[in-house]
Amino acid sequence: MIQPDKIRAEARKKENENIKFRTFLKCHADEDELDKQFLRLHKELFAGYDCSKCRNCCKMYKGSIPAEDIDKDAQYLEITPDQFIDTYLEKEEYGMNYQTKHKPCDFLQEDGNCKLGDCKPDSCKKYPYTDQPERLSSLLSILDTIEICPAAFEIFERLKIEYRFRVRR
Repeated sequence: MIQPDKIRAEARKKENENIKFRTFLKCHADEDELDKQFLRLHKELFAGYDCSKCRNCCKMYKGSIPAEDIDKDAQYLEITPDQFIDTYLEKEEYGMNYQTKHKPCDFLQEDGNCKLGDCKPDSCKKYPYTDQPERLSSLLSILDTIEICPAAFEIFERLKIEYRFRVRR
């Protein structure tokens, strides 16, 4: 698997190919079958992958904190909800939720773990979403994800092999 610090450069080298493969999948893939393929490859690759050694997702995105999580997150950190918001968060541009003030995420610790522990948001727990249903309708976001997550990049590369996808030159 590609090293986390090299993923963006490698994904950019394959940008045109990946766009063409996305179009190919949109036109030729069966939605249910594609979901099964993504799920199988996700389980296979993440079984032996230690995300704490990478954390590109935490480094390159701000954390998104649903408003309904504020009380439990503050309690976990043993501070008040107001202190939690003032210290770590700002309102998202759109919507009622919050995001961390900084990139990398304010909750990323040096050891690669999350300061929020098991309280971390579902959006973080589910990233890179490659085990979620309806992958066919989210292939555009996958193109962004493969620039950040080495496992998602590898899933896309393995799917190309499974579909015998070749770019015509």
